[in-house]
Amino acid sequence: MSPDRRRLLAAAALACCMGAAKAETLPELVARAKRSVVIVGSYGLMDNPRFGFRAAGFAVVDGLHVLTNAHVVPEETAGRIDRSLAVQVWTPELQWQLRSAKVVATDRAHDLALLQIDGPNLPVLNLAAKEVPEGTAIALIGVPIGNALGYSHVTHRGIVSARTPIVPPATGPQGLSERAVRQLRDGAFEVMQLDAAAYPGNSGGPVIDVETGEVVGVLQGGLVKSTREAALSAPTGISYAVLIRDAAPLLKAIEAR
Repeated sequence: MSPDRRRLLAAAALACCMGAAKAETLPELVARAKRSVVIVGSYGLMDNPRFGFRAAGFAVVDGLHVLTNAHVVPEETAGRIDRSLAVQVWTPELQWQLRSAKVVATDRAHDLALLQIDGPNLPVLNLAAKEVPEGTAIALIGVPIGNALGYSHVTHRGIVSARTPIVPPATGPQGLSERAVRQLRDGAFEVMQLDAAAYPGNSGGPVIDVETGEVVGVLQGGLVKSTREAALSAPTGISYAVLIRDAAPLLKAIEAR
């Protein structure tokens, strides 16, 4: 083997080792990503507690915008000018900090909402540009069960079990909500099915490709056996997430501003 070829092979081996050394471990990924995951809720001067917990969200683009589910954004209450949309962010001082927020854009067909928050920029999560196949290892981060256990980031790990079309089921007239009727009319859309348990409070949080550290979906919720409360007592371990590609039209709203 020529000296030049040996040097090329040595350089390639060194580059490979350096690339491997730069790979992010799961603990490193969790420590980095949870700084971007926020709590979405409302703040009311007459409420007790004043902050009303709803779900999770995560910082994107410039660190002043948050992506979450549309169904977790609290609706305005007539006559309640003292209540407003708010988020809580995790500071470098390891404390929760309240920030005001407003809705920039929504996509109710895909259950997505984009919020704008005040204050300093948050660390952002990178969004995946490529689709991920079934079998991809993922981690989802949220604030399960909210203030019942105290606000704390929790990570669950699993895989993308399937990519499947979804339409809200309706077993009778009582199941035909406005959202369900709208989706039935507009047709099914593709989601990721995950084999990681999701609880109330995980909704709106990021689903992250463990290998790349990029967000591949927005957790929408979990399959429950009967009532919503059953998600706590008997979780199915089956969750669904909106594909991150469906957030692209919302993110264009930032560019248009």
